[in-house]
Amino acid sequence: MQFFRVSSYWLVAAGFVILGNAQSAPTTHDRPWSSPFEQQIQTQNRSLPTPKFTVDPNKAYSLAELVDLAEQHNPDTRIAWERAKAQAAALGVAKSEWYPVIGALVSGEADRFGLLIDESYIRQTTTTSQLALTLTYAILDFGRTPHIQQEAAQLLATDFGFNDIHRKVIYQVEQAYYRVLSTMAQQEAAEANLANAQTVQAAAQERLTNGLATRPDVLEAQSATAQAQFDLQSAIGAKETARGDLAAAIGTSASVAISLEPITSLTAPDNINDTVEQLIDRALQQRPDLLQQVATLRAQEAAVKEAHAAYYPKLSVGVVAAPQFLYGFQEQFPVTQTSLLGGSALASLNWTIFDGGARRSNLVQAQANSHAASAQIDSTRNQIADEVWRAYSNVKTAFRQREAATALLQSAQESYSAALEAYNYGVRNLLDVTNAQRVLAQARSTDINARTQVLTTLAELAFRTGDLLSTGSNPGKP
Repeated sequence: MQFFRVSSYWLVAAGFVILGNAQSAPTTHDRPWSSPFEQQIQTQNRSLPTPKFTVDPNKAYSLAELVDLAEQHNPDTRIAWERAKAQAAALGVAKSEWYPVIGALVSGEADRFGLLIDESYIRQTTTTSQLALTLTYAILDFGRTPHIQQEAAQLLATDFGFNDIHRKVIYQVEQAYYRVLSTMAQQEAAEANLANAQTVQAAAQERLTNGLATRPDVLEAQSATAQAQFDLQSAIGAKETARGDLAAAIGTSASVAISLEPITSLTAPDNINDTVEQLIDRALQQRPDLLQQVATLRAQEAAVKEAHAAYYPKLSVGVVAAPQFLYGFQEQFPVTQTSLLGGSALASLNWTIFDGGARRSNLVQAQANSHAASAQIDSTRNQIADEVWRAYSNVKTAFRQREAATALLQSAQESYSAALEAYNYGVRNLLDVTNAQRVLAQARSTDINARTQVLTTLAELAFRTGDLLSTGSNPGKP
């Protein structure tokens, strides 16, 4: 037994050493931290469940379908949802203050001792068992209603924050979606540019064979082909990166391949029917981040009322009903037992007269927080107006750029065709053709950027005005 006690001592000591190491900081700054608990954390990390959902690789998803997937599976929506549920539970806790608290207690006690009578000790045994029912209720509490109002306003703020998360997720999906479409079109344009470069190179090689061109002309054409091949690989890489961003936006692994409808299937309006003043007014009415701040202001105003209530008394009552069952035995005497009903009633008035200025400081703090929340609303309104104005201007600019890009592409296509035809007839040199080819490549890229920029700026305008929540999927349970 002695050896066992010594072994137990060392086991407990080793346990304290391990716990101490687990709670200590790294011992040195010049190398990464390592601990026996690192493997445990890694194992736990691998065991955590990973939400998964199926993406049909053979289906070409529309933007609305991708937004619906993101609202269901993006973890940010689940985080905001759980926070809203937690705040709703906090409101339930606050509302419970309106009701009395009822409790029950069952207790039992047995005592045995020697009772001195005259010159002798007589053994005495007593047992007591009882069931107590208690009821307490705050009849007068001036801070109860403001506290409930504060929690209710906080719930509203959390709900608006939940909506704002959906607004941001929808916008994130739209941005990634249009970026993928843009890179897909850029890849197609790069492939067309490569085909043009190869055509020019073949024409230069043919003229060299016929003695109508020089070796530098062929080398120049080969250089243009190599540049076109480099641009194509860059476009392919940009497309893969954009696809990964889109997969992450909808809440799945970046390696998941998602098929999309081509950009040619999308239509964009030619103008905006609303004026910028109408857009700003709508944004100030429906932006969830602004409404969240208004709800926060309401909570801060309720906090001011609650701080005022601390100056008033609180009146509480309580009732206790406790039936008891008693049993007693003394040597040389018969057993006795009885039962009775006990209870008590209590009324208490709690009024703090002096607290060292704590209530005054709490009131000043609550008032300052309320004023800060009001000022924050003014700042956010100005910011929203500026954001809508900027997005509106960007849309107008994108419309004009799209018209110019369309004309530029048509002109560059005609210029390249004419230059290549003239080169084949020997009336233009290779530099003219390669220059027309570069202009055409740039025009293709500009046209694609202009078309996607219209869609992107329209999405941003809907994001800034809050229209995404009305045009997107219903932001219900994720």
